[in-house]
Amino acid sequence: MKAFPTVSGQTGMDLRDYFAAAALPAAMADPDTQKTSQITWQDFYVCAAIIAYRTADAMMKAREM
Repeated sequence: MKAFPTVSGQTGMDLRDYFAAAALPAAMADPDTQKTSQITWQDFYVCAAIIAYRTADAMMKAREM
């Protein structure tokens, strides 16, 4: 499912990716994300991305209800 309509032959962003992008700032700002990830920044970003996509998956599931 796309978040935006097709324009000029271009397909829109996936709705799941859109939800994850919307959830990412909150995941990065959460102090628990910083505690869950290890010392390196790379671990922090991966952890935040995982949380954002899990949130997006929950949002996609809620749409089915």
